Amino acid sequence: MGSHPTAIEPAGLTERTGILHPREGDPARTEAYLPSPCVQNHAANIAVLGNGDLATVWFGGTQEGIPDISVYFSRLAKGSDRWTVPQKLSDDGTRSEQNPILFPTPSGDLWLIWTAQISGNQDTSMVRKRVSRDHGVTWGPIETLFEAPEGFGLFVRQPPVVLDDGAWVIPVFHCVSVPGAKWVGDRDISAVRVSADEGRTWTEHVVPHSLGCVHMNVLKTKEGLLALYRSRWADFIYLSRSADGRIWSAPEATVLPNNNSSIQATVLADGRIALVFNNSSNKDATDRRTGLYDDIEDDSAPVASASPAVSPEPTGRTAFWGAPRAPLTLALSADGGRSWPVVRNLEVGDGYCMTNNSKDGLNREFSYPSITQTPDGMLQIAFTYYRRAIKHVRVAPDWAQAD
Repeated sequence: MGSHPTAIEPAGLTERTGILHPREGDPARTEAYLPSPCVQNHAANIAVLGNGDLATVWFGGTQEGIPDISVYFSRLAKGSDRWTVPQKLSDDGTRSEQNPILFPTPSGDLWLIWTAQISGNQDTSMVRKRVSRDHGVTWGPIETLFEAPEGFGLFVRQPPVVLDDGAWVIPVFHCVSVPGAKWVGDRDISAVRVSADEGRTWTEHVVPHSLGCVHMNVLKTKEGLLALYRSRWADFIYLSRSADGRIWSAPEATVLPNNNSSIQATVLADGRIALVFNNSSNKDATDRRTGLYDDIEDDSAPVASASPAVSPEPTGRTAFWGAPRAPLTLALSADGGRSWPVVRNLEVGDGYCMTNNSKDGLNREFSYPSITQTPDGMLQIAFTYYRRAIKHVRVAPDWAQAD
């Protein structure tokens, strides 16, 4: 990866018009770079709205951890070939607002859920929400959805799931700090928050032995519920299963690598699972960072003085930061995530991510994918492109088999 990157202007950055167009040399693939006023754009989530429109949310601003990071929303109206100019939906001048997700509820409301932290301290994070009753045209007030004790920040990344019994499940992960030290991810654990009354009250159920497994992605398959996880150790994607959405098996490593970066999967209409991930791990790294926010100067929030009441025991392992965030790969499984015989790269490159710096054009990652399937059968994928733009790619599932 190298320790002295060269600033590179990514292809498409000057073309952030939001217009969908065929990819040169691959007419079966359509893509667009979403418009944005921000230097940095990261952590997209894409969803089909109740009116048939497609929407994407992400966070944008100067740099992750800086208080000017806010949530943005853009729409691709049904039948349109152009994403709208984004709408800014949060603006807290004291916190970095990150990891937005969209949740079209069974009642027809649209929830926006996101995190808000002090500087680069994820152990200070709370979870916020806004609700729209007109498919994201207008929004209600900003509210606090979940708070957490000091030193035990609460984060989201993956969309909620409605269980067969009607309960809502939001996957969360706790960013747990070590007393006397700043958060680096060594003790993060996963859990689910479950509501049986459409989000008015919640109970938490911790995933056993989930230390280092985060970004829990819950999927409803024909065999029951499964969850896929990002690994803080940058070794493998992990998987666990549940019969009721509340009690989960301990996560176990799959055959797929992970680089301590986000993944996302969706269950297709034909029952297969489509997953987008970085096909790399710590084995592909030539260097490593000490933490995610190494290059944030204003990182002055106090370190935790005591452990939270519920805290995992230290293992001596440390989170691995800096593994390449490339290639970005689409994989298909027809056996409930046990094997992934169909794999094709969406983007290739060196995936340099030793810095989050976007202003100087140093980061070259393809990361934080989000995927859904629209009623026409097409896969809709949004992801970070060099931390400078959010890219949207549209392909048929069988595109992955054509390589």
